[in-house]
Amino acid sequence: MSALLELDAISSGYGRTPVLHGASLNVAPGEIVALIGANGAGKSTLLNTIMGIVPLTGGDIRFAGHSITRTPTPTIVRSGLAQVPERRQLFGAMTVEENLRLGAYVRTDRAGVAATMEEQFRQFPILLERRHQASQTLSGGEQQMLAIARAMMSRPKLLLLDEPSLGLAPLMVARIMDQIVALRAAGGTVLVVEQNARAALDIADRGYVLENGRITVFGKASELLVNPAVQDAYLGGQGGSLRAIEDRIRAKRKTILGR
Repeated sequence: MSALLELDAISSGYGRTPVLHGASLNVAPGEIVALIGANGAGKSTLLNTIMGIVPLTGGDIRFAGHSITRTPTPTIVRSGLAQVPERRQLFGAMTVEENLRLGAYVRTDRAGVAATMEEQFRQFPILLERRHQASQTLSGGEQQMLAIARAMMSRPKLLLLDEPSLGLAPLMVARIMDQIVALRAAGGTVLVVEQNARAALDIADRGYVLENGRITVFGKASELLVNPAVQDAYLGGQGGSLRAIEDRIRAKRKTILGR
């Protein structure tokens, strides 16, 4: 299957500070692809480079068969890319509905926009209940749902998600990940950046590991979950299993207490 998004050895950074060093990845239509790595590895910079927010200094970015290298961000959005930024960046004083309408700023089909809003209310029923509330009054999980729904208002071919689990309780993280899977089931394509490697790889088809601005490991998500290097660095070792960690704690306690 031909790639919807192709990054060919891209480099970028901030002024004289390079961040990405020849990073390459691709996303095929209908996939969920996870990009994992430690804080400061360059994950958000990679997404912002795709969107034209951070200038490219080397390599090429192709989307839907066309180069978007050095293309203005509004043009990139119109071509079918949408990003949910880290920490959501909603307009706090504006209502849920107003935030959603802003997500459709590149569209002129009023009836289509209304239909897409109804689709998002079906996808995220809590937003329908909160449609007239200021977004700053929502919980963290509800704000993340709104940020995703706002991005979907442009009807993107590819959704870029930057740390969707950031600051959320484990139960809400699970709900957000379920929503991402539902988006894919409805025909969407997603590139998700996450520090919560297990949560991202659990829902992804394929994954990439970014370290110090370079892709160091990539493959099927199921393979990365059992890769010893990935386990030790990002999954807590021994498969990253919470049960394994709890078992070690119990064993240590038993040794100390003698029971």
